[in-house]
Amino acid sequence: MTTPQHSAVTQPPPVVDGTPAIRFAGVHKNYLAHGESVAAVKRTDLAIAQGEFFSLLGPSGCGKTTTMRMIAGFEEPTAGKVYLDGKDVTGVAPNKRDINMVFQSYALFPHLNTYQNVAFGLERKKVAKDEIKRRVGEILEIVSLTGMEKRAPREMSGGQQQRVALARALVNRPRALLLDEPLGALDLKLRQQMQVELKRIQREVGITFVYVTHDQGEALTMSDRIAVMNAGVIEQLGTPREIYERPATRFVAGFIGTSNIVEGRCQRAENGLALLSYTQQDRVVVPCGSAVRAGDKIEVSVRPEKIDLHRGVPPVSATGGSVLSGIVNEVVYHGTSTNYTVATAAGADFTVFDQNASNADDLADRGDRVYLTWAPQHSYLIGV
Repeated sequence: MTTPQHSAVTQPPPVVDGTPAIRFAGVHKNYLAHGESVAAVKRTDLAIAQGEFFSLLGPSGCGKTTTMRMIAGFEEPTAGKVYLDGKDVTGVAPNKRDINMVFQSYALFPHLNTYQNVAFGLERKKVAKDEIKRRVGEILEIVSLTGMEKRAPREMSGGQQQRVALARALVNRPRALLLDEPLGALDLKLRQQMQVELKRIQREVGITFVYVTHDQGEALTMSDRIAVMNAGVIEQLGTPREIYERPATRFVAGFIGTSNIVEGRCQRAENGLALLSYTQQDRVVVPCGSAVRAGDKIEVSVRPEKIDLHRGVPPVSATGGSVLSGIVNEVVYHGTSTNYTVATAAGADFTVFDQNASNADDLADRGDRVYLTWAPQHSYLIGV
């Protein structure tokens, strides 16, 4: 498909001085619950760049939806300021903020066809008919709905309805688009397809997207940066790779994907590496710089896919880093990989993702003694 030259029509006028699209300065939000003041968002400072795909990620009740509603103006902060393009909009009504939202329910008008749904906002603004036709045509091509202008919502799939909702929001050229769990009503395969489509659409239109989700896979797939929230606080802010590979807290390590966490006292720290020793042969090695000294109690994490599982004593070439022996408790075959749960000598159960490349017929069984090895750089300290 050839993409039209639509940037001047689709995008809002650029802000070129590096001013963040959205900024929180000391934002705090309290609610009254059973007569008691409860902090939903706690003293948050945050800057979201122009044209960024930014995700607010966390479990239910962590404050992510409240944060989005304060951006939109549906909620006002108890303290602090909200800025859009450098302007203080605290107290400004939602319809004056030049921001649109897309919800999980889509909220399409059932009696209007695709063209009419998308054009609705422009018609309310009394935009000229020729301009409406051009802008609606452009945005429908971007969201891959050209030719479906006359279809009613009931005649469209869930994914197509989601695209109509996106087109209706984007055709108004907002400064930012807020998306609140928009893919939650779709089945798994369609949701995965729409993740790729959303990122493509955001890249083409160049508008700042703020995406709220509890789904780690969605956030990792689409985001330029992610804010992981817990109990009203941003526990870590970074790129998907930074958050996955180097989680800053135990919560982030456990919430993003699967992490194996082991703790102990550092037996030795030298040459930038810390050693946890459990038996004569069982040890965990982790890069520590100068942050750890002998005797310090530390927590170390490693991702399941970084670990090699050996059914026999591992070769010397594999023992330069961490080595843990253990007994297989569970074996789950997933087609592309086999997932093992191993009770290790470190006192913690480890999850291992063993890719089924060439060893699909040589799987370990429950009760087998195995050895887990991984390189020092695949261990990381938590909270240090």
